[in-house]
Amino acid sequence: MLGQIFQTFANCFRIPELRSRLVFTGLVLLVARLVALTPIPGLDGRALNDHFEKTSGQGGVVSFYSLFTGGALEKCSVGSLGIMPYISATIIIQLLSAVLPGLAKLAREEGGRAKIIAYGRYLTVLLCLGQGLVMAIGWENAKEAFNYDGGRVVLIDNRWVYLFQTVTILTAGTLMLMWLGEQISERGIGNGVSLLITIGILARLPLAMTSLWTGFFPPEGIEARFRWPHAILLLALLAIVITGVILVTQGQRKIPVQYAQRAVGRKVFAGSTSYMPLRVNYAGVMPVIFAQAILMFPGLLFDKLGASANLPFFSELGRLMRPDTIFYLVAESLMIIFFSYFWVATQFNELQIADDLKKHGGYIPGVRPGVATSDFLHRSMSRLTLAGAVFLAILAAIPTLMNFTMKIDFNVATFFGGTSLLITVGVLLDTMRQMESHLLLRQYDGFLKKGRVKGRS
Repeated sequence: MLGQIFQTFANCFRIPELRSRLVFTGLVLLVARLVALTPIPGLDGRALNDHFEKTSGQGGVVSFYSLFTGGALEKCSVGSLGIMPYISATIIIQLLSAVLPGLAKLAREEGGRAKIIAYGRYLTVLLCLGQGLVMAIGWENAKEAFNYDGGRVVLIDNRWVYLFQTVTILTAGTLMLMWLGEQISERGIGNGVSLLITIGILARLPLAMTSLWTGFFPPEGIEARFRWPHAILLLALLAIVITGVILVTQGQRKIPVQYAQRAVGRKVFAGSTSYMPLRVNYAGVMPVIFAQAILMFPGLLFDKLGASANLPFFSELGRLMRPDTIFYLVAESLMIIFFSYFWVATQFNELQIADDLKKHGGYIPGVRPGVATSDFLHRSMSRLTLAGAVFLAILAAIPTLMNFTMKIDFNVATFFGGTSLLITVGVLLDTMRQMESHLLLRQYDGFLKKGRVKGRS
């Protein structure tokens, strides 16, 4: 099986078009990593990065955001904002299109999609300016923001020059990453924005491997934290989680759809049978991102209020909202389930689907067209969403449970569950599907069977 897979990957480079797309994608991803490693002038990112490597195993807001920037945040680099402002803007536009009739109508018009994309880009610039200013102020007050007890991070004396320069560079870095992602989608292979996030997550893999290796083989004079039974347990957990992610990501319920014979003018179209796929994890990784992003700030706010006003009540609330507590896990799980249903409610329009089926002469066997079809789709999607949401809640809790029970730091635990593993597996599956479509077009058998180009000996 492995030999066939390697042979199939080798076959990818025998097709000129696919080879050029793969090489182009690799070069663009290399440029994206250079953006994440290029420091902003006037900032001492090396000392801050050393501090992050010592404390990043604790998790928290900064570690979570740094995960999506590929470590650019602690290096004070040009790509410190990452691609997240563009993703946030896209999500906001999608949600507004679902609730605002004007945007919904524009999205259905000819050329309206291009305008929606343009609105998303404008909103990206505004988010970059706001988030860039917050990040610049955070570097300026590194002691309070990152618990950094070293020297100065900002080496520019004029504060206004520093803020203007840093915000401008951060905005330009995100816009460049946005453009690179669009180039991959058009001229490369895979979804560009998703690949940029994945390559940033995988960039932290060497640090995670080093941390895990130190746990098994510590420096001389220090007792090892892990034994060989832990290695077997970790490998088994990784295999189970990856298998579960693949099954849930690919899982779908196929609703049969029957099309009756109909006549359009002088043409008569024969009846046919098809199916409508309803995905188990329709919302993807968005509920986890929403839940974790929202739960980041209450704990910080309560901690600050309790410390500044000397109020034990707020300090206790802040302690409860830390990621290593049962209260946090329960709150996170409930919010993931809520946002799973919220995303499906805003993106899956069963009324429109039922209406389109009725217009084209389609119906679900055993279900009446119209309202009955809409109710059937609603019930089916609700049950599937519950299964997907429960799986997401369990997956999101795995890194915290590993950190709490086995004392495995955040860098390692994120590769055994949570957002990073879900994104990585999903993006790799999508990229492999696109590669396989090119192979099948050239008479290959795909990734599971050995094949060759038609006419090639």
